[in-house]
Amino acid sequence: MAVDIAAAQSAKGAQLQAASSLGRLWLGQGKPQQAREMLAPVYCWFTEGFETRDLKMAKVLLDELSA
Repeated sequence: MAVDIAAAQSAKGAQLQAASSLGRLWLGQGKPQQAREMLAPVYCWFTEGFETRDLKMAKVLLDELSA
């Protein structure tokens, strides 16, 4: 799985992108809790760069998953 490969390579940006993509897929499949449990920890690693497209999109998805 792309999320696992990115984690193994310590590629946080790639892992965020993969987790966001999988999260959107799982949301569409009716698995919002699983999506949130996977994406939230990845998003929380970041302490800066919240103006970047990837982090903005991840935040929107997390907000949607929390609703």
